[in-house]
Amino acid sequence: MGVKHLWDILESCKKTLPLHHLQNKKLCVDLSCWLVQFATASRTPACMKEKVYLKNLFHRLRALIALNCSVIFVTDGAIPSIKLAAYRRRLGSQVLAEKASDITKPLPPVPSLRRNKGSEFSCMMKEAKMVGMALGIPSLDGIEEAEAQCASLNSASLCDGCFTSDSDVFLFGARTVYRDIILDSGYVVCYEMVDIERKLGLGRNSLISLALLLGSDYSNGVHGFGMETACRFVKSVGDDSVLDQMAFQGVAAIRKKRGKDRTDKDQFTEDSENDICIKSTNEESGHLSSASQFAEVIDAYLNPKCHSPDSEAVQRACTDLPFLRSELQQLCEMFFGWSPEKTDEYILPKIAERDLRRYGNLRCTSSALGVDSIPVPCPVSAIVKPRKVQGEEYYEVSWLNIEGSKVSSVPAALIQSACPEKIAEFISKKDEEKHNKHKRKPKPRKQSNKAPISEVDKQLQELLVTIKESEKNPLKDISDHLQQKYVKDIMEPDFFDLCTPSPPPRASKVAKCKIPIDQSVNLIEIIDSESDVSPGCTTEVTVLE
Repeated sequence: MGVKHLWDILESCKKTLPLHHLQNKKLCVDLSCWLVQFATASRTPACMKEKVYLKNLFHRLRALIALNCSVIFVTDGAIPSIKLAAYRRRLGSQVLAEKASDITKPLPPVPSLRRNKGSEFSCMMKEAKMVGMALGIPSLDGIEEAEAQCASLNSASLCDGCFTSDSDVFLFGARTVYRDIILDSGYVVCYEMVDIERKLGLGRNSLISLALLLGSDYSNGVHGFGMETACRFVKSVGDDSVLDQMAFQGVAAIRKKRGKDRTDKDQFTEDSENDICIKSTNEESGHLSSASQFAEVIDAYLNPKCHSPDSEAVQRACTDLPFLRSELQQLCEMFFGWSPEKTDEYILPKIAERDLRRYGNLRCTSSALGVDSIPVPCPVSAIVKPRKVQGEEYYEVSWLNIEGSKVSSVPAALIQSACPEKIAEFISKKDEEKHNKHKRKPKPRKQSNKAPISEVDKQLQELLVTIKESEKNPLKDISDHLQQKYVKDIMEPDFFDLCTPSPPPRASKVAKCKIPIDQSVNLIEIIDSESDVSPGCTTEVTVLE
């Protein structure tokens, strides 16, 4: 839950950042918030049986691993005593209301309540920690609130940000909070305390004051205060002094400030009515009507029970763990029914991309120090081809010395920064292939049909002899030629097929002419002999030219 309406108040400070904003960052995750989110999205019994919440966690972790994020799981410890009333109310238990006469009676101290480790949700947490351990993600069990432990790590600069949906993480001292991550669209929702202080003028003390007025896991709030009223009151007092006034004076500080701001009679009457509402409400709750109860809530936010940054538990959680491939294969087969090959197909390309980012970081650091040689080989073997993924430039690459992971797609910007020589090799190879493809093959030389010189000389000699002979008697040659042609024409008879009808003339376009020309021949009579053709068989032939 966190602080009531606090996310709405911080809406103007929300930033939507691309997913690659998380690359090379160290992040702590409030694991219970993630599991509640996944379980809420898959409420059906079938989804719970198929462990859809665990699959979603696995795929989210894959994306963070590919970005070279160092993740720490943080889990809840015991329930704080101040939170027990809200916790029991959330579970549906009846909380005994204090009578108005018992307001001044001090409440007996209530110890922290240990969580039920045999509950269904605790089993879900255990499964998630097992998967995380196989992926090389350590876990840190908090003393009480997980978000308080995350805030402690963030404020001590042991992590770059916290993943949680509990808004009271800012009250515990967190500086950078990631409320949600959307893998399909590729972005994260981020809030930074710097923006909250600059845009809204609300520091950590002001946010704690809003929790006292609006209500949170530790308080019921003050009746008559909404978002705008509470923000105006807190800003009017100031971040430096607002907690001191509320801790020492309680509701009296609120009455004094509101009465001072209103001088009109009607406004004073309205203020008196609000004060009565404040008094009656807090008399029913029996807690926030006194300054001591305010002080208790303030102390719970300013001094939460969690592991100190220099403790052994924190140091152990900040140590990177190895990737356990065989253990992950066994867990995925047990939880999801996946084969080892399918598990490798999901996780090995992400591990390879993480190694490439680490190689790029090492190369950048070495270059800054003036060291050219790197003892670690580049994990990319070669670039296969360029690709487009959601409109972004990617390269499909083959990996070196990674069993089971042949090729996968990585951002082009990553290849450019980590191993630009691979891009140069790919472009050079493509240019060479293109040049060889378009290069014209030499045509084979045709065999010469020219005769040898000796044969040419022989033909020329024969031609000269023929010319000389023709020059001696040219008329005789012409006479002999004409005689042979005349005899041939006489000996070869002409034949005409008069029985077969002529084909119909084809229609054709004829250019228009002003003066028609008649090109028909009237009559042709061909009679070979009187004995071969009888009278009456004369044929008229019309020739169309």
